[in-house]
Amino acid sequence: MNRKVASLLALSSVALVSACNPSTDAEVASAAKAPEISRYSAAEFFATTSYGLPGPAGHAFSADGQSLLVSSDKDGVFNVYALPVDGGDLVKLTDSDDSAMFAVSWFPNDGRMLYTYDQGGDELNHVLVREEDGSHRDLTPGDELKAFFAGWAGDGQSFFLATTERNQTSFDLYRYSSDDYSRQMVFENPGFQLAALSRDGRWLALDKPRTSADSDVYVVDLSADVAEPVLVTEHEGNISYGAVTFTPNNQRLVYSTNEHGEFSQHWTYDLESGDKNLLVSADWDVMYTGFSQTGRYSASGINADARTEVILTDTESGKVVSLPELPPGDLNNLRFSADDSRLALIVNSDISPSDIYLIDLEARTSERLTDAMNPDIDRDHLVASEVVRYKSFDGLEIPAILYKPHGASADNPVPALVWVHGGPGGQSRTGYSATRQHLINHGYAILAANNRGSSGYGKTFFHMDDKRHGEEDLQDIVYGRKYLETLDWIDGDKIGVLGGSYGGYMVAAALAFEPEAFDVGINIFGVTNWVRTLKSIPPWWEAFKEALYDEMGDPATDEERHRRISPLFHADNIVKPLLVVQGANDPRVLQVESDELVAAVQANEVPVDYVIFPDEGHGFRKRENRITASEAYVKFLDTHLRRTE
Repeated sequence: MNRKVASLLALSSVALVSACNPSTDAEVASAAKAPEISRYSAAEFFATTSYGLPGPAGHAFSADGQSLLVSSDKDGVFNVYALPVDGGDLVKLTDSDDSAMFAVSWFPNDGRMLYTYDQGGDELNHVLVREEDGSHRDLTPGDELKAFFAGWAGDGQSFFLATTERNQTSFDLYRYSSDDYSRQMVFENPGFQLAALSRDGRWLALDKPRTSADSDVYVVDLSADVAEPVLVTEHEGNISYGAVTFTPNNQRLVYSTNEHGEFSQHWTYDLESGDKNLLVSADWDVMYTGFSQTGRYSASGINADARTEVILTDTESGKVVSLPELPPGDLNNLRFSADDSRLALIVNSDISPSDIYLIDLEARTSERLTDAMNPDIDRDHLVASEVVRYKSFDGLEIPAILYKPHGASADNPVPALVWVHGGPGGQSRTGYSATRQHLINHGYAILAANNRGSSGYGKTFFHMDDKRHGEEDLQDIVYGRKYLETLDWIDGDKIGVLGGSYGGYMVAAALAFEPEAFDVGINIFGVTNWVRTLKSIPPWWEAFKEALYDEMGDPATDEERHRRISPLFHADNIVKPLLVVQGANDPRVLQVESDELVAAVQANEVPVDYVIFPDEGHGFRKRENRITASEAYVKFLDTHLRRTE
């Protein structure tokens, strides 16, 4: 699996949000030169509804085939709904006005469903069942534990959950009876990452990261008297392996590896013979492979230059299946009905938020089941991106996603932001983002830079920042500004930097280590003190702590370097206005990180704004909080960037 362990600090798409305020004088003047483009309020942008389908281990289609299980923030907080496949209205199945709740799976043989939630973003997820009478039951009760759904047994008579209840660090695997929820531990985890489970419940695949560049896959026969992990990826040197899924006949494991080139391919491992064979390859990373319920279809996703390309194959004929006409965009979350006659999926593009479509694979027809976009927003006023590349300080080409506001020109140059993704090891990709579109709608150009260390561009590029964070990768961001300055439609005197999580760290690092490089910065729950952060990782990260330390450095031996790259210890260098946004329940980047940075910048008598959400964690899930954060972003930019002389 070509993915840095440390990328678990990555920022989720829901975490960054955008806003607007009443037009400034500068905006009015700019609008006078530009085509008539409506400016939308934060409330209007966030009236756009989010939809999601269950993960690949769960059942999206109900037992009677009449509804899909979906997660949606339709009423402001994520809840679980039944979406009729005939196009009827959503039916609410959970009713939280506080903690976000997300769909896990329908039961395969009746109307019960599983869902998950945490407390205010603390990431201590529990798994619950909603009975057919509407009552709810926590299947993973207790404090300070984290749980997740691992899959169904093929007959639907049992399912599997993993929890850290035994020691708070290791996810042990339990088989639950579908009838009475009695359970039995089937694997006591000595320190692996649970990765995939075969449909017959016999085989469990485990990942074992050793370093950020080297990892292994093991399999466990859960039917054996002693369930011992067996290594299936014996190798020499640095090669990344990760379990993906098992084939529907339970005979082969599908795994990811970059053994054969720059990009991750998917291979199969025969559980009886040990034979390995290539399954899917491309000139980009293969992101996922999955199979339909009967096994007739396989679907693989390719990360093609920050866009997703899907290959749907008929496994009986070996031929690629063409889907009926769909709107332009990325296809995500492909979920098949039990009889493989229908396919639910999500379509998303820069100018269209995620909508759920239903495809009849026999009739070759498609139907849109949701309309996520707020009808008050004219899609023609949104902006599609362009994939660009620019050279960094050493000549390395940096991929990026560029958004040009309507009306921007040499006669009407606009301010800009360099957008930094989370990670390290994340990737900025095309696709709808309310944050980005809202900022663009208010006249801010965006360059979403994929600095060295980003995923999706080969393993050499991916590892260029190992133990050099805040150094060469930071220069890639600084050179993003230099690139923007070459565009005649950009106001080269008004360029800021914005990012969340590791991207937030890069914002603080830019202001501390390159104090004149940007005119303002927006740091969204970014690390500021690596010494403390790496010593206070959540206990459930124990399985990949060694790989995390290999990527970032071990705090026991690398504290001097961690202090050197931590913005907090160099905050006296910060001279440009800063906005900091933080969730109080964040278990990855503790609130104290932001508290101390804000205090240090205030001591410099530099403008600094601070927004704290007491009911959020590492990412903002409540619509009202996203609106509040949005308003803070644009107010800050209008005050300190747009009006900069």
